[in-house]
Amino acid sequence: MRRRVWGTAVVLALLGGLAPAGAVGAVPHRSGPLPLERLFDNRALSDDARPGDADFDGSGASLSAPDLAAAGWTPGRVLGIEGARLVRPDTRAGEPDNVRADGQWVRLRGRGDALALLVAGTGGDARGSGTVRYRDGSRSTYRLTAPDWRTGPLATKSVALPHVNTPDGQRAEKARLYVVTVPLVRGREVASVRLPRDPGAADLHVFALSVRPLATGWTGTWSASTAGYAPVGPWADRTVRLVVHTSAGGPRVRIRLDNTFARAPVRVGSASVAVRDAGAGARGAPAALTFDGARGAEIPAGARVFSDPLRFAVPAGADLLVSFHLPGTVSAAPVHSQALQTSYVSEPGDHAADGSGAAYTSTVGVWPLLTGVDVVGGAGSVVLLGDSITDGVGSTPDTNRRWPDVLARRLLEEPGAPRLGVLNQGVSANRVVGDRYPGDGVSTDTGGVSALHRLDRDVLAQTSARTVVVFQGINDLRAQAPAAEVLGGLREIAARARARGLRVVAATLVPCAGETRCTAAVDAERAAVNAALRRDGAGFDAVLDFDAALRDPKLPARLLPEYDSGDHLHPGDAGLAALARAVPLEVLRG
Repeated sequence: MRRRVWGTAVVLALLGGLAPAGAVGAVPHRSGPLPLERLFDNRALSDDARPGDADFDGSGASLSAPDLAAAGWTPGRVLGIEGARLVRPDTRAGEPDNVRADGQWVRLRGRGDALALLVAGTGGDARGSGTVRYRDGSRSTYRLTAPDWRTGPLATKSVALPHVNTPDGQRAEKARLYVVTVPLVRGREVASVRLPRDPGAADLHVFALSVRPLATGWTGTWSASTAGYAPVGPWADRTVRLVVHTSAGGPRVRIRLDNTFARAPVRVGSASVAVRDAGAGARGAPAALTFDGARGAEIPAGARVFSDPLRFAVPAGADLLVSFHLPGTVSAAPVHSQALQTSYVSEPGDHAADGSGAAYTSTVGVWPLLTGVDVVGGAGSVVLLGDSITDGVGSTPDTNRRWPDVLARRLLEEPGAPRLGVLNQGVSANRVVGDRYPGDGVSTDTGGVSALHRLDRDVLAQTSARTVVVFQGINDLRAQAPAAEVLGGLREIAARARARGLRVVAATLVPCAGETRCTAAVDAERAAVNAALRRDGAGFDAVLDFDAALRDPKLPARLLPEYDSGDHLHPGDAGLAALARAVPLEVLRG
């Protein structure tokens, strides 16, 4: 819906051959593809003292420019979100900073697997279809939804701001911006993108767009999902030294730090990587990491940064120490809560370069900020999307006996196995459909947003992902969700992943009778999910029968006793090893 008021000054300016400030970007479509900023025709940001300088939604409301700057989203800032690099418009408050989509052609170059757009809807969720034109003359279509900036889901937002500016003053109400990705034809170079036509009742606003490049030459060797935004420390002038276990090895390394779910930026003063000796001690001097050539980096709210490639021999199947100094006070951070691995926090000071572990005087059982380690070479990565069983709950801590770890050892040791990196994206208490953590604010609940809501970040944007194995749904059923709802979510995951060129594999749900919430009714729903997966695959390329691998033949609703960790829900070390053995390795080839 277009809401434009053309006053006398505007008409006179047009008659005089001068484009009024409010008409910036109002270029006829026949002019051909233009850079996005040449098409800007809307003002979304206002200074708090002058809210009338912008009108994002047609009723005078706008985003607070100081709030956005406080989140680290400063003008012209490059933002790493969903694996893409997007540039926040280099504009001041009150200047045109976005375009309302209505079929405009945007000039864009690049090769990759997805188109990423920084968007929001006004007047409701805005949906529409557009076109991508490639340099070889071919085209593809895409469809996207831009959630409403005031009512859209917090679980999928890229940044949430605490205020909305209105003509009547500032309101304490959350405003949202979103990054959405849509698939591209791999291998073809993009020439231009046509934005969706005016969706009608709602307006679809585009602030930035880019091609998400393929991570050519890199393989993910370790990863962890951000499960929530939780209290930590507080840490001030402390160095965090995290222990992570690699799958694939390689001669160069980079790390990924994510400030997911945050409202403010976090500063990393320095960082290093080393092969672990024992405890917090390194085998040799840690190697310093850089970020765009600098020792440290500021990570805006909701964004991620990669370190620069570093020549460093990463052994396969080994423990690394990833250390980073936090010079400011950090009292809450994005965390992976069930690390099942002892890591370390130092006494005051920058100790990232210390080979000795003497300065690391306290321990931590979560992985904050660090979400990935990549190596050069390898055959790409398999992503394991799951809940607490994939996360490793029930295994012996500090021993790397999660079933993804055992699978990684098989890929390294068995002749002819694809040399894939294994990326564990399990989140304890996670569900396919329902969000445990709402996606915003500090919370002690680290069950994560749903698999559907974290799919882009935790699967599609993972380094060189070739195959995804989806093994979850039991938590939905234990929360009284019906089998049909779980299957609907699994089918959506399969469809979205296949649209990005991934091979998608499902696993049947293992039994849990004896656990408090695994009632007979829940087991009947579990059996219905498994029957559908076995019958038609639910849109997956292959199905692994984990149920058959772990159930007690005499009592099929229960885990085989030797595979039970003792709580009747989570397999122990032997059961997790049995899951890894039940995977035909050829199924994982992308």
